[in-house]
Amino acid sequence: MNRGTARYPLLEIDLDKLKANLAALIERCQSLSVEVAGVVKGFSALPEAAGVYTECGVRSLASSRLSQLRALRGAGVACERVLIRIPMLSELPEVAEVADMSLQSELETLRALNAVCAKRGTRHRVILMADLGDLREGFWSREELVDAALEVEYKLDHLELAGVGTNLGCYGSVAATPEKLRELVSAAEAVERAIGRELQYISGGASTSVHMALDGTLPARVNHLRIGEFALLGGIYGCYPDFLRRDVFTLRMEVVECKPKPSYPVGELTVDAFGKTREYTDRGIRRRALCAAGRVDYGDPFDLTPRLAGVEVLGASSDHTILDAEDAAVPVRLGDVLDFGVSYGSLVYLTNTPEVRIVYRKNGRLYTAE
Repeated sequence: MNRGTARYPLLEIDLDKLKANLAALIERCQSLSVEVAGVVKGFSALPEAAGVYTECGVRSLASSRLSQLRALRGAGVACERVLIRIPMLSELPEVAEVADMSLQSELETLRALNAVCAKRGTRHRVILMADLGDLREGFWSREELVDAALEVEYKLDHLELAGVGTNLGCYGSVAATPEKLRELVSAAEAVERAIGRELQYISGGASTSVHMALDGTLPARVNHLRIGEFALLGGIYGCYPDFLRRDVFTLRMEVVECKPKPSYPVGELTVDAFGKTREYTDRGIRRRALCAAGRVDYGDPFDLTPRLAGVEVLGASSDHTILDAEDAAVPVRLGDVLDFGVSYGSLVYLTNTPEVRIVYRKNGRLYTAE
């Protein structure tokens, strides 16, 4: 906690800690002959942070947003650019322009993308996605997957079949397990038998699959992982290795009010500003602090972790964060700046909000990209 002179709210990104996390993960993946694609959507592909990936030897940077891939190119970040959200038909010309590779799950889209690339005189690499039960993107039928692979391989001259992949744990909460990834390997090998060659990639998912690379249970033929959150936040729910830093990102907010107040609202209760019915606990009069940032800036207030012991997040409106500071290890006062850890979801908000100032720390020095 400190009384700062900078403009708040502020997000500090420690590039040295990010580099240490990436280096540790890449070393472990390389020992298994697994290539890492660096997912940069979590921090909106900010070039300063994206550059850390390439410094660590990551060849491919991936995002679900074409605007972010375009920004990487505009910033001169040397990498293969991968679109990891299956594309809309309406955006295929831009896909062909700014992405080198994309994830795909619709034959009609593949045909249309091939036609776009033919007009441009370019080739585009694709990974065909297999849905293993999480029920997001991917071919559900293995026969349909194989048929699509055959068409890409032998009929769509401007597409290159780079591999087969999957995604787990993002929508359907299906756990990424060795058994699930053996299903992926089996599907990929069915494709390989059909096309008569070995695929470059069997892409075993995203951060939800990293734990298998760390505990030795990743099936041998899985050789590609799309890693974002695990490196950014030092792990993922249920798996936070002790060799990774969890404080790469720090949100700093200034206290604009701090005084004793009732802990239970006074008056007839209705819904809050977001149409939600809230529940409150009457704990008597307690010291309450308000910070000058809210849901508009970071999303869900309960995704924030106060770094000052004894401080508790009570909730937020659009522009205020409400904290219980009664038991704070150090008394909280007007004008103080409080530090918070962030979640992946809040990080996406913070790096897309103009009111949040972003600063970088490298070699002990703070600087901005402005």
